[in-house]
Amino acid sequence: MVSTTREAAREQLVRGAAELAPLLREHAVWHDENRQLHDDVVDAVADAGLFRLRVPRRYGGFEADTRTLVDVAAELGAADGATAWTASVCWITTWMAGLFPDEVQDEVFGNGDVRVCGTLSPTAMAKPVGGGVVVDGKWGFISGARHAQWQVIIAVLVEPEGEPYPVMAVAPMSDLLVVDDWHTSGLRGSGSVSTVARGVFVPSERVLPLPAVLQGQYASARNSELPMFRAPLLPVASASSVGTVLGLARGARDTFRRRLPDRKITYTDYDSQSAAPLTHHQVAAATLKLDQAEFHAHRLAALVDGKGAENAPWKLEERARARADLGAVVALGREAVDIFANASGGSSIFLDVPIQRIARDVQAINQHALMHPDTNNELYGRVLCGLEPNTLYI
Repeated sequence: MVSTTREAAREQLVRGAAELAPLLREHAVWHDENRQLHDDVVDAVADAGLFRLRVPRRYGGFEADTRTLVDVAAELGAADGATAWTASVCWITTWMAGLFPDEVQDEVFGNGDVRVCGTLSPTAMAKPVGGGVVVDGKWGFISGARHAQWQVIIAVLVEPEGEPYPVMAVAPMSDLLVVDDWHTSGLRGSGSVSTVARGVFVPSERVLPLPAVLQGQYASARNSELPMFRAPLLPVASASSVGTVLGLARGARDTFRRRLPDRKITYTDYDSQSAAPLTHHQVAAATLKLDQAEFHAHRLAALVDGKGAENAPWKLEERARARADLGAVVALGREAVDIFANASGGSSIFLDVPIQRIARDVQAINQHALMHPDTNNELYGRVLCGLEPNTLYI
């Protein structure tokens, strides 16, 4: 019965995401040109409840599993990668906010449909003061910052004694400055601007040691028994991210198919591109890569959700494989998009043809530090060879 209920809830959320597709496609060019999401799109995503997928039920959230995240993001991403990416980042940082003490969650989630942005990069410094820490620094690539109320921040805490170490904290956006510096080639609509802290005080209850968090030592009592929180941060983040890439690859496939009946191959005698054997090879190769990407995405989600449901301990190899599955989805998704884009002809470079934007978006994701296929493959191979990981981010 529980499984049936979960499947029904997933289908409803995925259907809600699919129903947003016309609105997302309508605003996709505007997103790209204005380097942020349109307010109408943000409102629609919020009204569909999609920002609350990883919010605990006691605050009106869905406590959705990562398979639901994959399927919802794929629907959003097929229409607009920037919207899917921004929602995915919000799911990760919202989940991270659920690691803090319960009274902190009451503060963060107690005011309705709250959105959380953030990062895992420790590009700020913190110093201890009475009752908390003072943070100074800057964080880049903060997707959704313009539409968020809270940010999860990472800073290096320097105490009078002992070695410096990174801490994870949560701060209201009203305490931070937003810098409009998002001038990029891909994921332009995500509005992943920088934020700055200048002498921001964060009370001690809103500060956690990041090494402990990365090892699964969380501070929430009420969330400790929820399957959603029985997983390490990096596998959760990995499973939360892959749906966007699936969506982009599906969007490339759908765009190619829509244009195919009316396209010729210039300087050949093919009256229709669909008649050319080359096209048959291209479509088959790209579709098989998309199939492979879906396998890795669903295997990753099944691992995270299955471990959470069983409350089973994580093996080092499983944690490394989660990063590898993430990298595989990212690489295969890009390869599928590249094939469709390469087969789309000169007219596809016009800005009103989605394939060029999809190609830029998927390339941007491939450059993300935690999603880069080469980095993730190296980590997986290192662990498979019996060596210790050379990173905390596993």
